[in-house]
Amino acid sequence: MTQVEERPPPQVPPPPERPVYTRRRGVSDRARSERRLGWLLCAPAAIVMLAVAGYPIAYAIYLSLQRSDLRFPNAQKFVGFDNYVSVLTASRWWTDLQTTVVITVIAVAFEFVIGMGLALVMHRALVGRGLVRTTILVPYAIITVVAALAWQFAFTPGTGFVNEWLGTDRAWLTERGTSLFVIIATEVWKTTPFMALLLLAGLALVPDNLVQAAKVDGATAFQAFRKVTLPLMKGAILVALLFRTLDSFRIFDTIFIQTQGANDTESVSILGYNQLLNRLNLGIGSAISVLIFICVIIIAVIFVRVFGANLAQQRGDA
Repeated sequence: MTQVEERPPPQVPPPPERPVYTRRRGVSDRARSERRLGWLLCAPAAIVMLAVAGYPIAYAIYLSLQRSDLRFPNAQKFVGFDNYVSVLTASRWWTDLQTTVVITVIAVAFEFVIGMGLALVMHRALVGRGLVRTTILVPYAIITVVAALAWQFAFTPGTGFVNEWLGTDRAWLTERGTSLFVIIATEVWKTTPFMALLLLAGLALVPDNLVQAAKVDGATAFQAFRKVTLPLMKGAILVALLFRTLDSFRIFDTIFIQTQGANDTESVSILGYNQLLNRLNLGIGSAISVLIFICVIIIAVIFVRVFGANLAQQRGDA
């Protein structure tokens, strides 16, 4: 009886591996969903803003391309970008822009530092917290015109008390340097509570256990604030700095009440006001308004790009 040799079963080659296609993404799925949700939440407000502000903006752009002067109504005609060329080649625009930037940078810097201190006081206050917050927010509740007049009277010789306190007889609002000091001081006093309120909201989102853990690990109070609290407040800091920078760049009422743009304290908003209402030059005034609008957009984009990228890296989305 012959023995049948058992043969191993034929080896079937494994199926070829299917290539794995990976989709390159610049951001994560969570970031995409957050952006989609953000657009949906902002859509109603954006639609209303476009409906209310869309026509004035479009009409201002139209006028900026025209030679339109109410003193010569029959001379109106299309001139293209000549109005923009006239504004950008005039030294007055660049001087006023420099004044506006100086006021904005100095005022916002002081407001941020003082506002952060006030926010910490309001956040840490154990006794009379409500009274402390109400007292700090009182200047912000005062109308800007009233605040500007109050500070003007305070620094006016004969009616104010500043010269009496300092033992001087200086006319503060007759020189460029001192006039800018009074304007910036008024802005800081008036709007620092708003900055403090926004920063206080950011402080409320910082978990206390993280700060306590950092102190247990040997960090000082300043180190815990710099390494733990500030990074977690970047969102609130972005909102506070962005809002105040945009608002300060469009400063008008404080300067108009205290100096009316004299002594080289004229801002770009005052310049546009003078062209539109005092000189009745709608073309040049509209061009200045459009340039201010473009500057505001550039400021907003810079803030969102710089702080937004840091926030995305902090969350791990980028």
